[in-house]
Amino acid sequence: MNISQQRGATERSQVRRGELIATGRKLFADTSYDALSMDDIAKHAGVAKGLIYYYFKSKRGYYLAIIEDSVADLVSRAAGETELPRAERVYRTIDGYLRYAQHHQAAFRTIVTGGVGFDTQVQSIRDAVRDELIATIAEGAYGRRDIPMLARLALLGWLSSVEGITLDWLGHPELTRETVCALLMRMLRGTLHTIADFEPGCPEPPTEPLPAALTESLPVTDGAEPEAAADGAPFAEPAPAEA
Repeated sequence: MNISQQRGATERSQVRRGELIATGRKLFADTSYDALSMDDIAKHAGVAKGLIYYYFKSKRGYYLAIIEDSVADLVSRAAGETELPRAERVYRTIDGYLRYAQHHQAAFRTIVTGGVGFDTQVQSIRDAVRDELIATIAEGAYGRRDIPMLARLALLGWLSSVEGITLDWLGHPELTRETVCALLMRMLRGTLHTIADFEPGCPEPPTEPLPAALTESLPVTDGAEPEAAADGAPFAEPAPAEA
């Protein structure tokens, strides 16, 4: 087999592997790991069971590949869109996180709760997602991804709350995603305020108005504007100095 044939075979193999992962993402979107056998998976994929073993070695290997692929979009979204205003960027990051949880509930629960038993590989995936989200928030707030340990611990505490709130919210569809997103952004504002009290090198960032998608979803009391809109959102660009 020449180099061109080898390259073609590799590309076909990657396409086939990608197709199997895409099928698995649909199957496991709202179905737990234990609820599907390899026979079930092969039947839905329309392939021989041995092909899945060929690419992924085991059911667990297949499931981990699906989780890694499905969270890649979330991590990519968190790291991207740096040209957007800071408040808009953090809104999209949190909103994207909630959207992911909505549409991949089984995978999300696996990542947040640690997988089947204590799975070190799932924990590693979870840690990578956490690290990227914390770095994104830090970059928006302070203009850098590398922050003091105390500030990181505070943001990790906020993110742990995000995980718990999201898990509980999935069972309460009466709350809109926009409302939950506004809640999480308000909580983030409080966390950044606390960090500023303890860490002089991480001053509290100025505020800018919340994105319209959030203010429109918040309740209005006695004809007043939504309360969160008055507080604004973190990550405003610094105001230009007066001449």
